[in-house]
Amino acid sequence: MIVLRLAWQSLSNRWITALLTILSIALSVGLLLGVEKVRTAARDSFSSTLSGTDLIIGARTGDIQLLLYSVFRIGNATNNMSWKSYSDIAKRPEIKWIVPLSLGDSHRGFRVLATTRDYFKFYKFRDHQSLRFSSGNMFDDLFDTVIGADVAKALHYSVGDKIIISHGISTIGQKHDATPFRVAGILTKTGTPVDRTVHISLKAMEAIHVDWRAGFKMPGRSTPAEVLRHMPLRTKAITAALAGLKSRLQTFTVQRYVNNYRAEPLSAVIPGLTLYKMWALVGTAEKALIAVSLLVVTTAILGMMIMIFSTLNERRREISILRSVGAGPATIIGLLVSEAAILTALGVALGTGTLYVLLWASRSAIDQHYGLYVAITAPTGREYLALGAILLGGLIAGFLPAWRAYRVSVADGMIVRT
Repeated sequence: MIVLRLAWQSLSNRWITALLTILSIALSVGLLLGVEKVRTAARDSFSSTLSGTDLIIGARTGDIQLLLYSVFRIGNATNNMSWKSYSDIAKRPEIKWIVPLSLGDSHRGFRVLATTRDYFKFYKFRDHQSLRFSSGNMFDDLFDTVIGADVAKALHYSVGDKIIISHGISTIGQKHDATPFRVAGILTKTGTPVDRTVHISLKAMEAIHVDWRAGFKMPGRSTPAEVLRHMPLRTKAITAALAGLKSRLQTFTVQRYVNNYRAEPLSAVIPGLTLYKMWALVGTAEKALIAVSLLVVTTAILGMMIMIFSTLNERRREISILRSVGAGPATIIGLLVSEAAILTALGVALGTGTLYVLLWASRSAIDQHYGLYVAITAPTGREYLALGAILLGGLIAGFLPAWRAYRVSVADGMIVRT
C-alpha cells in the first residue's frame, strides 16, 4: 500500500504527462473494443437479415450466389425457376409456408422485388421480428407498390406518390412508363436489404412485361393499364423462393428432394450455414481491423514506457533519496511498475467507460442510418481477455524502466548536474 501511495503521489506531481498517457491508452482501448463491438454487430446484423427461413430455393447455382441475389439483392440469377417446379415443391407435406421471389427490374438504383402478400407475413429478421409499416399498407391494386425505408428517405417518397419502374437493373434502361405504380405503403426500417427494395406483386411483374419479348419491348405495343388489370396474368417463372418447414428435422430431406429434382436443375440452401461460409470469406478483413487496433494499443503502451523512461533523469534525486533511507529493489521496482499499472488501469477504465457512453448515445442513430444494431452488453470473454492482456502489457512495460532506475547509483542521484 505504501508503494501504491508513493506511485499515486508521484503521478500527481506529473499530472499533465500522466493525463496525456492515460488518454492515449484510453483512446487505444476504446478503438480496440469499438472495433470488436462493431465487428460483432456487423456479423450479427448480417446473419439476422433472415430469420425463421429454413431453405432458400432457386435455379442450380452456388450456395453463396443464391443467397446473395435472393436475400441481399447482390448480383443476378443465372437462371429462373419455373412456376410448375415452385408449385410442386409448395405441395410437399413438409412445407409450412413458401414465398416466391422474382427479381430483374429496378427503380432509380433500387432493386424491384415481385412477391405475394405472404412475404410481409412470413419474412422475419433479427430474432423473428416481422415487417411493419410506418405508413400505408400492403399492395391491393395491381399497380401498388410497397417501398423500404431507405427508398422512401433517399427519394423523398410518401404514400400516394407515383413511381416508374425501369427494365433491368441499369439506371439508363428502358422505363415501364406506360404503367406507373402508386406507393401504397412504406416499411419501417429494418437494417436489412428490405430497406432498399421496391416491392410489387407477381401479377404486376407479369403485367409490365406483357409487351416485352426476350428482354426487349415490341415496337408499337403499349397495353393500357386498365386492360392489364382485367387480363388473366399468370406467373411463368420466378427467381427464388423462401421456405419454412413444419419441422427443422425435415430440412435435409427437403433439401435433398430439391437438389435431386428431375424436372429442372434446382438448388436448396440452408441460410445459416451459407451465411457462415460467406462470413468465412470476409474473415481476413476482420483480422486486419483487429491487427490495426492491437498495434494502436501496443503503441500506446510503448508510449507510456517511453514517458516513464524520459522522467527517470528528472527523478534521479527522488530515487536516490528513497534508496538512501533503505528502499530495496522491490520498493524501487514496485514504485515504477505501480505507476505503469495505475496509468494502464485508468486508461482501460476510461476507454471502456467512454466507449459504452458513446454506444448508448449513438446506438439509435447508427441503427437508423447504417442499419447496424450495436447491442450494449457486458464485455464478452474475448473482450475481457483483451483487457487483461493490456493490463499485463502495462505491467511488463513498467519493469524495464524500473530496472533501469534501480541500476542508478545513490551517489549519482545526489550529484547536482548543471
